[in-house]
Amino acid sequence: MEELIKINKTDQEIDMMPPLVWAYIGDCVYELYIRTKLVNETNYKPHKLHIEAIKYVKAKSQAELLEKIYDNLTEEEKDIVRRGRNAENHHLPKNSNVQEYMYSTAFEALIGYLYLKKQNERIKQLLKKYIS
Repeated sequence: MEELIKINKTDQEIDMMPPLVWAYIGDCVYELYIRTKLVNETNYKPHKLHIEAIKYVKAKSQAELLEKIYDNLTEEEKDIVRRGRNAENHHLPKNSNVQEYMYSTAFEALIGYLYLKKQNERIKQLLKKYIS
């Protein structure tokens, strides 16, 4: 993926980004991770792939996954989660409650931050253990 998409921000620029920007890219990275996993591990047709992917990427599932991985996070990663959770988001969740949405945003912020920092191995380490 690194050959396809170049991240040209410095670490300092990434650290200064609003948490909702991390969540924006994290949403994409996590969904691509799940879609790729499903394509690799199943022979489902596109509609079934979509239905299965939704089970993982919906806010409630992301919030639950964050709860599972939280104790394995570094202090820096916990700070990213806190900043993502507390980000002022004026979007109202459609299919989840506000708390689930806040924690799913925190999860997406963490994934996005790690991705932008080119810590793909860390992302895989956190996700592989809890996504079967």
